Amino acid sequence: MTQKINLGIIFGGRSGEHEVSLMSARSVISVIDRDKYNIYQVGITLNGHWVTGMDVLDKLSAGNTEGFSEVVLFGDPTRSGLYQIKQDASGEKLEKITDLDVIFPVLHGTFGEDGTLQGLLEMADIAYVGAGVLGSSVGMDKGLFKDLMRANNIPVVSSILVSRAEIETGMEDVISRAEQMSGYPLFVKPANLGSSVGISKCINRSDLLEGLQDAAQYDRRILIEKGVNAREIEVSVLGNDAPIASIPGEIRPNADFYSYEAKYILDNSELIIPAMLAEEQKQLIQQYALRAYTCTDCAGMARADFLLDKVTGEVFLNEINTIPGFTKISMYPKLWEASGLPYPALINRLIELGLERKADRDRTLHTFRRGQ
Repeated sequence: MTQKINLGIIFGGRSGEHEVSLMSARSVISVIDRDKYNIYQVGITLNGHWVTGMDVLDKLSAGNTEGFSEVVLFGDPTRSGLYQIKQDASGEKLEKITDLDVIFPVLHGTFGEDGTLQGLLEMADIAYVGAGVLGSSVGMDKGLFKDLMRANNIPVVSSILVSRAEIETGMEDVISRAEQMSGYPLFVKPANLGSSVGISKCINRSDLLEGLQDAAQYDRRILIEKGVNAREIEVSVLGNDAPIASIPGEIRPNADFYSYEAKYILDNSELIIPAMLAEEQKQLIQQYALRAYTCTDCAGMARADFLLDKVTGEVFLNEINTIPGFTKISMYPKLWEASGLPYPALINRLIELGLERKADRDRTLHTFRRGQ
């Protein structure tokens, strides 16, 4: 009998997308093959506390942080595995729970999708699902990502990047620069967050002022974008060095835009799979998705989000999500399902890609001796 793979699933986190992460984790865990994997659930509370135990996902979802076992994962590869922190008369001590063969981070937003956790896992020398430090951090920062797309001739909408300090000390100048860049409507977004948290559609100066103040609560870098009357098209990408793209899908939000409420609370947006596109548009969108995936050094998975101008027909890449949503309504698994890859098989393939990426990293020399 083949030995089971020890799989760690990490969810929650210090992020405005904490609740979305819990929903995604529940969906992922529900389809994992228990005959192939030993599952170790690790929850991260809103204050960054790492815990495990019975019903950890259910308790975190209910806001209950009592009765958990504290756990820690070291960046030291000589102390690999998951450790429990125990208390006795002599104080704290560590007890190893298990070695981990691979980790599936089901974390959205800061401290999970932005390269920080990936850096820890690289130092710990553990295989993990998804993009590495570089791909994660570039994909997370909307300002840096758009600059990289422009450098690679991938079209994005006009935008400017401002800082929290500029908003706090020079709001009038920020508003003036935004209005010089484009007329209204304008969109304001925290540069390093997802799930539409902190995003505002602004149709006048008053809206823009409020939107900037709101976004500055969630990040020190804020993106202001030209509004486009557009269809919202999404493509899922899968793979490491030879990625493939799914068929495109379209989201028709039952609101001004695909907000957090439209995604996760109201659940009344229309998902159209496949998107009704001309063959040339479909191929162009898939091509842009794969180019963006490759030039940001993504791995495992990503969802590429596009805007298709309703008037001109122009295609703009909006962003790339390196840990896309995995909830029951999320487009990433839905698009692969429609492309012929069922949800359980998709999760299994993602874990395989994480192990393959680790095997490739292991080929890299980290020492150099003169004369060799």
